[in-house]
Amino acid sequence: MLKNLDPALSADLLYALKSMGHGDTLVLADANFPSDSIARQTVLGKVIRMDNISAPRALKAILSVLPLDTPLQPSVGRMEVIGKPDEIPEIQKEIQAEIDAAEGQPAPMYAIERHAFYETAKKAYCVVATGELRFYGCFILTKGVIPPGS
Repeated sequence: MLKNLDPALSADLLYALKSMGHGDTLVLADANFPSDSIARQTVLGKVIRMDNISAPRALKAILSVLPLDTPLQPSVGRMEVIGKPDEIPEIQKEIQAEIDAAEGQPAPMYAIERHAFYETAKKAYCVVATGELRFYGCFILTKGVIPPGS
């Protein structure tokens, strides 16, 4: 254990988060996402597992150390509901609440069509698989920067 770090953050996850640079992306995936096959095509090349926790809990842990790129752009993409691109399922509302809490202000997500999401995910730095069982619990986060003196 380490002081002041969320215990949900494993050594593998911390390594990936630290290794990512500004503009790199991370896929936060639900239990139905093809995490292993997509992860093999990412920069890291292997899936990072957080199987025992929900997507909102995993995101809270990740955002405790990862800066988002929100000052420049919307920096979290959500997978669209098929045929209902404007629908926001409860899981996505919970994720939005975690983002807003971490940012200290509203930081709206952007929508990504399902098949485009899979293609975008293949270009990510890494895939983090959660135990989230609800549909549409898949997100892409863009890493930001930490300003000097922070």
